[in-house]
Amino acid sequence: MAEQQQNPKPTLVLLHGWGLNQGVWSDIKQQLAADFRILTPDLPGFGQNQQFPADYELSAVVRQLAAQIPEQSYVFGWSLGGLIAIALAAAFPQQVRQLALIAATPKFLATPDWPGMRAEVMQQFSTALTVNLPQTIQRFLAIQAMGSEHARQDILKLRESIAAYPPPQAQAVALALTLLAQTDLRQTFAELTLPIVGCYGRLDSLVPVSVVQMLQALQPQARFTVLPKASHAPFISHPAEFCSWLRSVVQ
Repeated sequence: MAEQQQNPKPTLVLLHGWGLNQGVWSDIKQQLAADFRILTPDLPGFGQNQQFPADYELSAVVRQLAAQIPEQSYVFGWSLGGLIAIALAAAFPQQVRQLALIAATPKFLATPDWPGMRAEVMQQFSTALTVNLPQTIQRFLAIQAMGSEHARQDILKLRESIAAYPPPQAQAVALALTLLAQTDLRQTFAELTLPIVGCYGRLDSLVPVSVVQMLQALQPQARFTVLPKASHAPFISHPAEFCSWLRSVVQ
């Protein structure tokens, strides 16, 4: 808390998604720097954070990240980063003043009672990882931009931004995908009592926009926004709209 008082700007923590690194936030950091103290920690095993728990167990991942996050931070998690942010808010409530999900859900794998990524897509990624990790990451970038009006530019921007940091540890990428496929935090999410907001893309091919009404049912007080022309990475495809949304929801 003392650290927050010494710095008048709110602390904004941005957590990236699977296979990538803090480079995805490069443009957003520049646009928000005047208003926030911004931290963009790499998830364990990604970017500059080359150390990761041997089994990539969720609680261990959260503990490692919590050590880097000041108390009363505004934590915004994108995709896998959002799933981890939910667990972080539950395990370390003093660290998280507000939780924001960006194209994220407490359960990513689709089941009859929950929209999400199809099991066969998850399996394809898992298999491809053992054959060609860089190519698999590039394919993932392309899928994230699907539906965007300027997908080609979005992919190029993502590729350039993450290339400025070390490549991920292959084992961490594989284990994180397993974590993404097997984790179900719906009950944990429903029990959170802190302010919650979310930003989703109507054209998202990985996290169906239909999940928003189900998230609202789990957290009636939460505030969710859908950007009509965005897909899975709204802060890349629609940075101005995203930053406007972010400033409007921080409370």
